[in-house]
Amino acid sequence: MTAIFVDGDACPVKAETFRVAERYELVVTVVGNSWLRLPDHPLFKMIVVPEGPDVADKRIVDLIERGDICVTNDIPLAARCLEKGALAIRPDGRAFTESSIGDVLATRDLMTSLRETGAITGGPAPFGPRDRSRFLSALDTMVHAARKVR
Repeated sequence: MTAIFVDGDACPVKAETFRVAERYELVVTVVGNSWLRLPDHPLFKMIVVPEGPDVADKRIVDLIERGDICVTNDIPLAARCLEKGALAIRPDGRAFTESSIGDVLATRDLMTSLRETGAITGGPAPFGPRDRSRFLSALDTMVHAARKVR
């Protein structure tokens, strides 16, 4: 059965993820460095990992399987999930894919370098209602795709 893993720290679409998962009766595992209150539902669980670089990411990669879904903004985590045959989606509804992950990683590295040199000082656009709506639709579509992979 397809499961959904959420990179829980700073994920703005946990509620939307729970809605979709409840509709399809999917297990959702939220992984983070601190405890988060989840809806009281037998399919939803929280894993708290120790503080440290990429500890939550490593736990997700250890648990995720082919045909599962990862909700994250973390590009290296998404790449590792794709390597395991899982699917990955950003909170704004954009899917990470095998064909796009190389470009996404390269762009991330370029932007990091530009920020470090001071050439770019701004961050991403604010997260809004359109992003939530796009995420709901994209996650619903991804659940159907994941079931075919399984």
